[in-house]
Amino acid sequence: MGVFVFLPLVLPLTAWPIARLAEQHLHPRAATRLLTAVAAVLAVCSTLCLALLMVVGTAQLPGNPLPDAWSDPEVRAALPYDELAGPAAIPALLAVLLSCGRAALRHRRVRRRTTHALRSLKGRGVAVLPDSTPYAYALPGTGRRTGRVVVTRGMLSALEPAERRALFAHERAHLAGRHHRLLLAVQLAARANPFLRPLRTAVTYTAERWADEEAAAAVGSRRVVARAVGKAALFSAGTPGPALAGFAAGPVPRRVAALLEPAPSARLWPPVSTTAGLAAWGAAVGTTASALSSANSAVTLFFVLKAATPM
Repeated sequence: MGVFVFLPLVLPLTAWPIARLAEQHLHPRAATRLLTAVAAVLAVCSTLCLALLMVVGTAQLPGNPLPDAWSDPEVRAALPYDELAGPAAIPALLAVLLSCGRAALRHRRVRRRTTHALRSLKGRGVAVLPDSTPYAYALPGTGRRTGRVVVTRGMLSALEPAERRALFAHERAHLAGRHHRLLLAVQLAARANPFLRPLRTAVTYTAERWADEEAAAAVGSRRVVARAVGKAALFSAGTPGPALAGFAAGPVPRRVAALLEPAPSARLWPPVSTTAGLAAWGAAVGTTASALSSANSAVTLFFVLKAATPM
């Protein structure tokens, strides 16, 4: 395996430049999908390499259930610094699995509780709560149930009719784009590897910008959407969970400033001659290298352990 097994743990650093530049130079839809895909691949690769390191570390523990040949010097020689990296990978991987598991269970629990609480309300697409606290968010459906836009009377009373239409268009865009899955994916990726936190922050922003642009196209006025977002941010109480997309989520001043500018071009990939283009290719190269390194390490360790295992 050599040092290749360690590369996926640090290669997420190559995605930091595009995490910021994609917000400025790509259409929010393209930026959200690109950054989510990069974060997911890098997180899977780093977790896989932690698992490989854990196998070597577990084989060194006395009384482990693994074959004794797996701790032979010939096997350990395949991993540099095995006496440190192997044992350290055990608590690291357990921490990653525990953190990701808790985040996924919390998201599932919040969705179930919220869906159960809204069953008695009429209306399939919109649920208006008799609450004076202003907030609004998109609640994804479960099973065969379709998603719903959840909004309180306090939020509706704070907005004008045109701004209400912008709010509903924004939240419906979240549901149509299944943004909750993207937000959950980057949250889990950031928990799997802390170096991916800038991508999580970027996707939280670009997902809201994506919905803003969809709302502006539906309403026909970017200023109306900007005004609605600004008003909602002044009164909103947030959402029940971080993976549920809300109307006033993300850096609101930047969202409002972007809405006051012309609509972004539907560019899927920036030109190579630009800074964003270089950053995008850097992230692509880093992601590819991470995938190849983890695959190479997995295959190498498999054959080493297979050769060392007595038949």
